[in-house]
Amino acid sequence: MSTEALPPVVDADTWQRELDALRIREKAATRELDAIAAQRRRLPMVELPDYTLEGEQGPIRLADIFDGRSQLIVYNHMWFEGEQWQCPGCTGFTSQFTRLEFLDNYDARFVIVTQGPIDEALAYKRRVGNKMPWYSTAHSPFGAEVGAPPDSGFAVNVFLRHDDTVYRTWHTNGRGTEQLSHTFSLIDLLPYGRQEEWQDSPTGWPQSPTYTRWASSQDIAAAYGEPD
Repeated sequence: MSTEALPPVVDADTWQRELDALRIREKAATRELDAIAAQRRRLPMVELPDYTLEGEQGPIRLADIFDGRSQLIVYNHMWFEGEQWQCPGCTGFTSQFTRLEFLDNYDARFVIVTQGPIDEALAYKRRVGNKMPWYSTAHSPFGAEVGAPPDSGFAVNVFLRHDDTVYRTWHTNGRGTEQLSHTFSLIDLLPYGRQEEWQDSPTGWPQSPTYTRWASSQDIAAAYGEPD
């Protein structure tokens, strides 16, 4: 990509003053995120029924998906029946998570749950090279009851297990999932940012319709997946 749109060129002292002014806002945002996290840790929770999902080894209780841990993050992956390629946003987002062992030190696990039948879901996982554990809620009301019904959107849910009982502690969807991604954090550091039309950018900055720069599910499969 080439563009004639460039930030203004200034002397080093001017640049440092502008950076210092921005840094004040960045640090304030960091402190606000700390405060939000503190409020999140104080949220109440709701007890869940004893759901049974399906995994690679067959039916599995939600409590057992924790695999002995007390905390569980679930990405509810969009699924559309009969489609070879599922949501590119979900496919690309979850392709980032290839090394999750660090969560062991925090007594936690991160998995995908989708409305797709388990055989099809596992085949798709292989096709796109996804490294996360996958489970199906195709024969369970679990997905619909945590904000991810069939043929609907994606979501992130967090659960806490105490003995044999599971509680729902947090939920988000839409752009609320961005905080889990490193891709947007890196792209937002760039002078041209995400280059999407909705963003507030200087006149002349390169901008395209939303999603057009995102990798497709086929791109992800070509880069990471296994042949069918």
